[in-house]
Amino acid sequence: MPRKYIKRYLPDRKSFHETSQLRPFKRFLHHPCLWHLNRRTVSGAVAIGLFCAYLPMPMEMLAAAALAIIFKVNLPISVSLVWVSNPVTWVPMYGAGYLLGAKILGMEAVKYDDMTMTWLMSQVVPLWLGSIILGSLLSLTGYLLTRAMWRIYAVKSWQKRRNRKEKICHADDM
Repeated sequence: MPRKYIKRYLPDRKSFHETSQLRPFKRFLHHPCLWHLNRRTVSGAVAIGLFCAYLPMPMEMLAAAALAIIFKVNLPISVSLVWVSNPVTWVPMYGAGYLLGAKILGMEAVKYDDMTMTWLMSQVVPLWLGSIILGSLLSLTGYLLTRAMWRIYAVKSWQKRRNRKEKICHADDM
C-alpha cells in the first residue's frame, strides 16, 4: 500500500498523545510499531479496528487502542476503523449480529423492521454472540484483503523498478 497516501489521512503521533480518551495509555504510546506503516502493522490494525467496530458496546475506540498496544500494530488505523460503526450503521450491523446469534442459539428472531437500538441492547446474549462471529469474519476478511493488496502493490513496484533498470541498462548499451 502507498505509505504516503495512508499517512496523508492519519493523525500524527502528537495528536494521539493529546487525546484525553487515550490518556490512560499514554505511557504505552511510545512503541515504534504503533506508528509504523508496514504490511504487518497495517493489516493487524485493520483486523483489530474492524473487529472492535462490531462490538456492541460504548467506547470501542478504547478497546481498539488497547488491542493495538497489546498486539503492537498501527494505533491510528485501528482506532480510526472503529468508526465503521456509527449511528447510521448500528441497526444494520447489530441487527445482523442479533439475527445470527438468535439463529445459532435456536431463539425465535424478531422481524428486522421491529428492531430498535433499545430493543437490541436488551438482547445481550444473541447480540454479542452474533456480533463477535460477524466481527471476527469481517476482521479476518479485512486482514487478508489488506495483506493481499499490500503484496500486489509491492510486486507492481518491484516490476516497475526492474523495468526502469532494464531501460537504463539498454540505453547504456547503445
